[in-house]
Amino acid sequence: MTEVLSSAEAYNDRGMEKAEAEDYVGAIADYTKAIELDPTFAEAYYNRAYDRSEVRDYQGAIADYTKVIELVPDEAAAAYFNRGMAKAKLGDVEGAIADCQKAESINPKEEEADEGDG
Repeated sequence: MTEVLSSAEAYNDRGMEKAEAEDYVGAIADYTKAIELDPTFAEAYYNRAYDRSEVRDYQGAIADYTKVIELVPDEAAAAYFNRGMAKAKLGDVEGAIADCQKAESINPKEEEADEGDG
């Protein structure tokens, strides 16, 4: 019998548990249900994108990371970086570089932020 959960957060949490157990297909299904319940749930898109990369669905991962970027642009450094990695896997080197540069502009490396501290 399939358990029916009542909230997007519950499906997202269960998806994370499945991903931890390396059941990426099951995790993706739970994240998809979370997104159906709350289409603005950026964390579920991010998690689904990550697990889509794990199963080599790079196009799907790129689409989900793009949605994260649309939903939370100021908090999307990891989404830009991971989208860049997915683009690289598909041979889009220029797109990968652009995304990684954007990620760094949102969240500069600590050593760059600490320059001049003596």
